[in-house]
Amino acid sequence: MLISSYNKKALGDVLIVICAPDVEQQASETRGSVTRIFDVATGETLGYNFDQVSKTLGDLSVAGQIVLTTDQVGQLNDVLSAAGFTPDLMPDTRSKFVVGYVKKMTPHPDSDHLTVTTTVVEEGKELQIVSGSPNMQAGIKVVVAEVGAMMPDGLIIWPGKLRGVESNGMISSGRELRIPNAPNRPGALILPDDYEVGQPFDFERAKTLFS
Repeated sequence: MLISSYNKKALGDVLIVICAPDVEQQASETRGSVTRIFDVATGETLGYNFDQVSKTLGDLSVAGQIVLTTDQVGQLNDVLSAAGFTPDLMPDTRSKFVVGYVKKMTPHPDSDHLTVTTTVVEEGKELQIVSGSPNMQAGIKVVVAEVGAMMPDGLIIWPGKLRGVESNGMISSGRELRIPNAPNRPGALILPDDYEVGQPFDFERAKTLFS
């Protein structure tokens, strides 16, 4: 898992790299321009902050999530080594927003407004995703934010439970994806049939969905 974000205006020249979900007890250690955040109980690395990162990666003209290339991850590992940390970052370039197909939908056992879906994504993999979308139904194509996705508002999708039922991902609305002119109301974004299940969701193409 490798989730990276950068916002120079808000945070300065700092790249935030997340490797695992937050835990209740965490601590940090700083060496040079790198701060490592870790789980106090296990010592597991949760993430890093790379200060003055433009000296390593050059100018990053983005504000939000960055999908780091294999070369960029290698450069960051060199920085970790130089600071005395273990160079343990692994590239993760696969899109976390994919076209899914809702194969099955059942009522949530402990909620009158949630449903439990079986949703097909890449390579025929099936995910159990709990959804609160009022327009949810079997047989539709949707946008799945898989575990490890960072939503446009900064929310990170992790495995979890909703009212006691496991959920691995999120079926997203056009509004949550910030598709231009998407309706300002709850509900899954139902894609046209020519979108191919398992393919990365094309945000550029989607700009015309509500035009």
